[in-house]
Amino acid sequence: MQISFCLLLFIFHSNVGVQGLRFTKNPANLTVTQGNMARLGCAIEGLMNEPDIVWMKDGEKLYSTDQMYITLEAQHWETFYSVRSVQQQDAGLYWCEVELHGKTISSEPAWITVEGVPHFVLEPQDVATLPGVPFNLTCAAVGPPNPVEVLWWLGDEQVGGTMSSPSVLNVAGKNESIKFYCEAKNDRGISSSRTGTVHIKVLPDPPKEVQVVQILESNITLRWSPGFTGHSDLQNCTIQMSKMSKASGWKMALPERPVMVPPYQVAIGGLQCHSNYSVRIRCANEVGSSAFSSWVNFQTPESVPLAAPKNLTFDLSEQQLTLTWAALEEEDLGGQLLAYKVQWSLGGESQDALLFKESVAHLSGGGRFFNATFQVAACTVVGCGPWSPPVLVMPASALNGQTQRGHMWVGLLLGLLVATMVGLLLSVLVHRRGKETQFGSVFKPPGTESTVTFTAARSFNRQCPELPETTLDSLGINDDLKTKLRDVLIPERLLTLGHMLGKGEFGSVREAFFKMEDSTVQKVAVKVLKSDISSSSDIEQCLKEAAYMKDFHHPNVIQLIGVSLHRRPQQRLPIPMVILPFMKHGDLHTFLLMSRLGDEPFTLSLQTLIQFMLDIARGMEYLSNKNIIHRDLAARNCMLNESMTVCVADFGLSKKIYSGDYYRQGSVSKLPVKWIALESLADNVYTTQSDVWAFGVTMWEIMARGQTPYPGVENSEIYEYLIKGERLKKPPDCRDDIYEIMHSCWSPVPKCRPSFQQLIDQLENLWAGLSPAPSKEPQLYVNLEGEDLDGGAEQVARAGASSGPAAGVSWGVPWQCAGMEEDEKDWLMVSSGAARAIGGDYRYIIGPHCGLDDEGRPSSDGLSEDIRDEDEDAVINV
Repeated sequence: MQISFCLLLFIFHSNVGVQGLRFTKNPANLTVTQGNMARLGCAIEGLMNEPDIVWMKDGEKLYSTDQMYITLEAQHWETFYSVRSVQQQDAGLYWCEVELHGKTISSEPAWITVEGVPHFVLEPQDVATLPGVPFNLTCAAVGPPNPVEVLWWLGDEQVGGTMSSPSVLNVAGKNESIKFYCEAKNDRGISSSRTGTVHIKVLPDPPKEVQVVQILESNITLRWSPGFTGHSDLQNCTIQMSKMSKASGWKMALPERPVMVPPYQVAIGGLQCHSNYSVRIRCANEVGSSAFSSWVNFQTPESVPLAAPKNLTFDLSEQQLTLTWAALEEEDLGGQLLAYKVQWSLGGESQDALLFKESVAHLSGGGRFFNATFQVAACTVVGCGPWSPPVLVMPASALNGQTQRGHMWVGLLLGLLVATMVGLLLSVLVHRRGKETQFGSVFKPPGTESTVTFTAARSFNRQCPELPETTLDSLGINDDLKTKLRDVLIPERLLTLGHMLGKGEFGSVREAFFKMEDSTVQKVAVKVLKSDISSSSDIEQCLKEAAYMKDFHHPNVIQLIGVSLHRRPQQRLPIPMVILPFMKHGDLHTFLLMSRLGDEPFTLSLQTLIQFMLDIARGMEYLSNKNIIHRDLAARNCMLNESMTVCVADFGLSKKIYSGDYYRQGSVSKLPVKWIALESLADNVYTTQSDVWAFGVTMWEIMARGQTPYPGVENSEIYEYLIKGERLKKPPDCRDDIYEIMHSCWSPVPKCRPSFQQLIDQLENLWAGLSPAPSKEPQLYVNLEGEDLDGGAEQVARAGASSGPAAGVSWGVPWQCAGMEEDEKDWLMVSSGAARAIGGDYRYIIGPHCGLDDEGRPSSDGLSEDIRDEDEDAVINV
């Protein structure tokens, strides 16, 4: 065994320079038979105290737990390093080191040489080869003692004769797997190497565990595990896909996609949304390709439509306006058609959008649509697609006259264009003439001439300047509020507003995309207040509510993402925008409606309905503990996230939203009176107990699957109806114990109503008493085509609900509670009968033959009236 020259040079230099310190004994070279003991020693002189002598081997420090020091005389010490049973790995170069004052002194080095049976330094490894192809096997072993001879064994036969180490065996080729090893021999004995295997390369097995781990609208992520590789590295894999044709029902093969491996994962794009696909994979090594794996089927999700409806035309008469447009093709729809959304404006003001299932709309009272502009978009359950080009509604006579005037204007424009071109040609010709005058050449003569340049003293930009970004410091709000909002204020430039999701009394909700700090984009919903901001106090009131929202962290309360300020041209104050999570499944009211009125009505189990109530109660309990009064709790203001969990929403801006005329007695038509507590209608007083009243109405909405509360009672009649002791009647198929809970929320005495915690306890007991239900409802697919929707609304099976009478039950619950005053007991009355459902007048879903009367309400031959929404803020999300 040898040591490098650099290592010896290092040891030599380390011996120089520590005055008065020297090694008086150095370790001696040893030759030891394997298994015997070896002992090295060294002594050093010049140390006052017991030294720390370190033993080194081949440049590495040795750690010994039994090292001892012997005192030879004053400042003279000796130590030893022992190996009880020497093995081949103990052979090497050894020396001692001592460190003093940052310098190291080393002894002379010594070798330990181990004699024994040969020691393998290179053992034969497994071999993978093609059938009949020659290959080599290598084996190397060393002593001492040397020389070392090598013998090869292939299967059960000794081949190749005796060779010197290292040895290389040439094998002509094999057609089947075989074992092999080598033997090394010297004067001390024989050693055997590990046993290796010659593998014959074959075709790989098909891939396994093929799965689609992520599915988006137009791309997927595919992952698989390789099968048996056939003793050869896989070179590539081939992905084969087919798409199910919706028209013919046959599978259509798509071009194959080769991919390099590893990794065994690939993203595949360019897919069509809302389509059925199948995929399988095969992989290849140098021998060839495996068989394909089994087919794996998947479906891409729906998306918003990719194109706008075409050929929007109208037919206008005094009695009716008929709009028609071309239905979208399947490949442009991006999903299952929910409805066509028609928006229109008159006099520059947007009107409420209407929904139609067919590609035709009949609107009564045609004269009122004169000079109105219409657009149409197709909608799926994900959202609405782009709008068609606007169409201006005008009588035929006006259109003819406009066409004639249009022709005249076209002729004038063409004449003006020809005259302009002639003038330009004459100007060019004149500039080329070089005409002379008495004052010299008027035009530039040929040849060189000195050039004069100048820089304008001022420049003018006729474009509007870019609006500066609004900061909290520019709003004039107090410092405490600015501190609370600094971490939630989002610059307006990071938001890209999309289409409108809904519109209410005090603003609109728009889809938007929020670019975050890591450059990823998040889909959000942005609530934009109407542009009637007139003072800093209005903004401060709005931002105070947002400051409350930023501290909300509860799974059943929608969370604030941030606040942004929209800067307006020529306006001192911006418009606040509240940024909230985008809820994929929309609001609870629409979801309940579609369970009855969809093209494929689906059953909502009683467990699921009670879970909805529990989610809302837990969210309201959380808000009440934070001293937040919601003031507008209803199914339309509860949102469903991707996991079908209900989140209470529309609470953060309550003071701003419900100030002024919204709750004034003189504007009953705009009050959500059917959800407001009796004392709030009478005295404009709002407490947590008034939120409990609204929760009872929301429970009723859930059990009635989205029906409008108080069917048959007009908004203007609600106060008189309640003051007489009347209440909402028990919905069909509603269990008595559930109705008792909601009925207890409507006590005329606020303190006699249950708290939200008590409501949670009661609902949890109800839920626990039911048999287990599936954790997730079936996927919602809504189609309003075809059958009569009134009939479909009545044919809803509600699993788990106890059978009850068809008509409402007359309840005699006195709503009494401890601590009531005598004058409060005078309020207590019992409820009475029920009536058929009718709705408000703010939002409609209109069937293919439903018209509007002169007041803008659906005519009697339209869709069932109970799908209309009571409040203008409620939006049917499509």
